[in-house]
Amino acid sequence: MALSKPETKQLLKRLIFEEIDPEDWVQDVWGLSPILGDSAAKLLEVFEALCDRCPNEELEDLLQRLYQEQME
Repeated sequence: MALSKPETKQLLKRLIFEEIDPEDWVQDVWGLSPILGDSAAKLLEVFEALCDRCPNEELEDLLQRLYQEQME
């Protein structure tokens, strides 16, 4: 079953950030360490850019592989 790009992106976010909103995660990291917070913000920015630019088929493939690795 093919997923839409927003669905795929949401599942990837849930896999990475679990139930935490990614922006809240960045703020939490920033509260612990401004240097790490800056890196967390850049990481989220790169994640968003990759999801926006990557074809959905590739995102779905990545998602499937990551879920399979978790199950092993």
